[in-house]
Amino acid sequence: MTSIGILCSSSVWANRSTLQWMSIGIVSMHRENSITWILIMSFGGIPAPEKSVSFQYKNFHGCLENLYYNGVDIIGLAKQQKPQIITTGNVSFSCSQPQWVPLTFLSSRSYLALPASPREEEISASFQFRTWNKAGLLLFSELQLVSGGLLLLLSDGKLKLNLLRQGKLPSDITAGAGLNDGQWHSISLSAKRNHLSVVVDGHVTTASPWLGPEQIYSGGTYYFGGCPDKSFGSKCTSPVGGFQGCMRLISISKEMVDLISVQQGSLGNFSDLQIDSCGISDRCLPNYCEHGGACSQSWSVFHCNCTNTGYTGATCHTSIYEQSCEAYKHKGNTSGFYYIDSDGSGPLGPSLLYCNMTETAWTIIQHNGSDLTRVRNTDPENPHTGVFEYVASMEQLQATINRAEHCEQELAYYCKKSRLVNQEDGTPLSWWVGRTNETQTYWGGSSPDPQKCACGLEGSCTDAHYFCNCDADRSEWTNDTGFLSYKEHLPVTKIVITDTGRPHSEAAYQLGPLLCRGDRSFWNSASFNTEASYLHFPTFHGELSADVSFFFKTTALSGVFLENLGITDFIRIELRSPTTVTFSFDVGNGPLEISVQSPTHFNDNQWHHVRVERNMKEASIQVDQLSPKTQAAPADGHVLLQLNSQLFVGGTATRQRGFLGCIRSLQLNGMALDLEERAMVTPGVQPGCRGHCGSYGKLCRNGGKCREKPSGFFCDCSSSAYTGPFCSHEISAYFGSGSSVIYNFQENYSLSKNSSSHAASFHGDMKLSREMIKFSFRTTRAPSLLLYMSSFYKEYLSVIIAKNGSLQIRYKLNRYQEPDVVNFDFKSMADGQLHHIKINREEGVVFVEIDENIRRQVHLASGTEFSAVKSLVLGRISEHSDVDQETALAGAQGFMGCLSAVQLSHVAPLKAALHPSHPAPVTITGHVTESSCVAPAGTDATSRERTHSFADHSGTKDDREPLTNAIKSDSAVIGGLIAVVIFILLCITAIAIRIYQQKRLYKRNEAKRSENVESAEAVLKSELNIQNAVNENQKEYFF
Repeated sequence: MTSIGILCSSSVWANRSTLQWMSIGIVSMHRENSITWILIMSFGGIPAPEKSVSFQYKNFHGCLENLYYNGVDIIGLAKQQKPQIITTGNVSFSCSQPQWVPLTFLSSRSYLALPASPREEEISASFQFRTWNKAGLLLFSELQLVSGGLLLLLSDGKLKLNLLRQGKLPSDITAGAGLNDGQWHSISLSAKRNHLSVVVDGHVTTASPWLGPEQIYSGGTYYFGGCPDKSFGSKCTSPVGGFQGCMRLISISKEMVDLISVQQGSLGNFSDLQIDSCGISDRCLPNYCEHGGACSQSWSVFHCNCTNTGYTGATCHTSIYEQSCEAYKHKGNTSGFYYIDSDGSGPLGPSLLYCNMTETAWTIIQHNGSDLTRVRNTDPENPHTGVFEYVASMEQLQATINRAEHCEQELAYYCKKSRLVNQEDGTPLSWWVGRTNETQTYWGGSSPDPQKCACGLEGSCTDAHYFCNCDADRSEWTNDTGFLSYKEHLPVTKIVITDTGRPHSEAAYQLGPLLCRGDRSFWNSASFNTEASYLHFPTFHGELSADVSFFFKTTALSGVFLENLGITDFIRIELRSPTTVTFSFDVGNGPLEISVQSPTHFNDNQWHHVRVERNMKEASIQVDQLSPKTQAAPADGHVLLQLNSQLFVGGTATRQRGFLGCIRSLQLNGMALDLEERAMVTPGVQPGCRGHCGSYGKLCRNGGKCREKPSGFFCDCSSSAYTGPFCSHEISAYFGSGSSVIYNFQENYSLSKNSSSHAASFHGDMKLSREMIKFSFRTTRAPSLLLYMSSFYKEYLSVIIAKNGSLQIRYKLNRYQEPDVVNFDFKSMADGQLHHIKINREEGVVFVEIDENIRRQVHLASGTEFSAVKSLVLGRISEHSDVDQETALAGAQGFMGCLSAVQLSHVAPLKAALHPSHPAPVTITGHVTESSCVAPAGTDATSRERTHSFADHSGTKDDREPLTNAIKSDSAVIGGLIAVVIFILLCITAIAIRIYQQKRLYKRNEAKRSENVESAEAVLKSELNIQNAVNENQKEYFF
């Protein structure tokens, strides 16, 4: 096409219009209706001879083929000179195309040398090219009479024209951008006295006058695409290497070059050139970059840019995120927001969810309707519909639910003269809709039985004639509340209420977040007991991209983890030796294998993680955190992995070289295989695998003990001063003035030795020859008593801050001697900073460490044994004790500040006081509240301790229950503090209202009303009063 014009346009005119349109081809069609219209189609242009109409585009000049409109052959009608076709201008019915001969420069060594008339006063050439490479030499011409040359090259997708002459500065022109897009681009250059220009796709770029009186003359040879070897005597040079791509329409000095003559050898010479075809390939069509990766390419390969996709790898196949909160937890992560990619390398993207790390990991998925909603004035013709939108798509939710061991969602439904079911005909009056888009009429706490509630199953409904409290249709508030836990119906997406149109009828509902616990796939495992045993699954389909990941542990020397065969293709992953894991495969290019070598043995009965991937570009394998190994795919080789046998896990089809040990969490392309289900019906294979503590026990910190579970493990923190899923959350307390915590090891000397409590393990007749003490503190007061341990024999240990701020450790292990004093006076310890103390005594030798950098070892003179331990005191000593003067003074002052993670051997007194798991011999006196000892430098310690509990919003929930309201933003902390104050005031008001209501109920003697109805009404009214009061403050009125 020599110009751009209108190919096709349409307009509709009334049949009485006198405007005539003339065009290259017009077809008129009539359609009967209330008014007749004439549709005129114009092809190739829109001339308007009777109107002074101007159009933006010129008429089309070129060739059109296969021109149809609604199945009508327009060109065929024109050839037959049908009356509805009018042609104007020079129209012929044949397309003559110019014979363009393209060239393909196949490699960086390709070139085309063409002769030219030497010593011409102008150097000029033009051609068209296309390429995917960012750089390459397009043209070089040597200059005559002066030493130099003219270079036209591609650099970073831009065209650069350089004129090089000896003794003069080079003259440069840069033009165009993104010329390596695989499209044809036209180039024309000219160089003569006082003029240097280049034209790129019709855009002219020139250089300022540069030659002055000096003239240049063309050389005798033009080199296109590259330079020949220096042995040919050529002066052609290129700073960027050869060109790879296609050229056509080459002209020199405005004369077209006959490339057929070049092909026949009668003109010029060339190397590694393909003539009469353009062999460039679009390697990004189809796009093999997955998950939105951006494809780019060079001549021989394509590249994938995975930036901001959430995926990595040569084709953006591998997710950078874990598939569940359980997986994040077992990497040592604590509660917080995480991106979850439930299907791994599958098509679903990641979603940002909150993980609450308890003994098991809970995934918390919020929605937009968590507030209490009241409903009035509805009927079946005018229902109330509440729609819930979640922070993840329904497909992502389904993948998350399918992986979870258990999911639940609390639905609270309050009612007053508002029924769930019409008892006359059984028609539901209120219902909810779940993920399957089906109407559900069972309510919280019930199994999926239609029109049932929890009270109906338990036999505790307000009226025994009904299966739900609300169906009793009472004038008082009642409720049907509980957790929905049938995974196939979750989450709730809609709730519909239709029975609040009668007088005094009302309903209210509140839907909690979706809570999902655990990961069924993460611990799904099988134990292979013989080399001949294996599990088989359907054929693995990973033709273009495939990834396999799993955990294994074994004591065997070798064995095949997985194998899948085709006619010639195959994949196999095996333990080749105790230190080598190998990935073998064949996609039609011959067998290849990649191995990971480890400096330590893999057969150590510990869990090891293997991940292999094969795609269009490469194959890779990684084991644990060892460096991955890769194998590039051969250029232009076979790419499809074609398998047809069953997938064998733990062995091979020949029943040889089978694997002995455990395989866990086997996933193929993000989809988990249920090993346990298949193992239950397979001889020689057992479902499950124990022994997780050997690999994950290191996650249990601060003295926590790893305990096995049928699926997984947990950290037993009972002997630790810490709590949390990994015993990493320290228990701290703020001590007010005069307060104390007393842990009594023995109430009296004759406490039974056989008691199983921690306290009883310190027997009256037992003599302690060693103890280990750890704690942290922060205070600004001196003197202070940090810790005091007494015995029935007037022996004691005291840790105090003296008047001068020094830290003193006083051991008195003999009642008849003065105490040994270990004094640290290098600085004041009452400086409001957090300090860490470790004391470890072995008989008469005491090792002390302060703040992990000051260490001292001392020898005691007072004795080597601690007899009949009585109690451990934190804070003020309230009873009279026979102690030295410094200890007595500090004990009378007590401690005001923060104590954290206090532990004496296996006893944690603060934990026993603040987090009692069973009755403990602990006495708390005065103001002792759970807090945190962490404070930024420069903050007043006392004021910080008094307020820190407001910010400590997640610590106590970690080990108890899933969070029901995940923190939405860290920036909301200040607003949260204000909201807490308002909430407390509102709660006081609500409590007063509740007390008043209870008094009125008591006075009226309404004893016949059931207890749960009273409770439900009071709770609802309290909630509604709070909500209404808040709405009043926000000027958003509910009614």
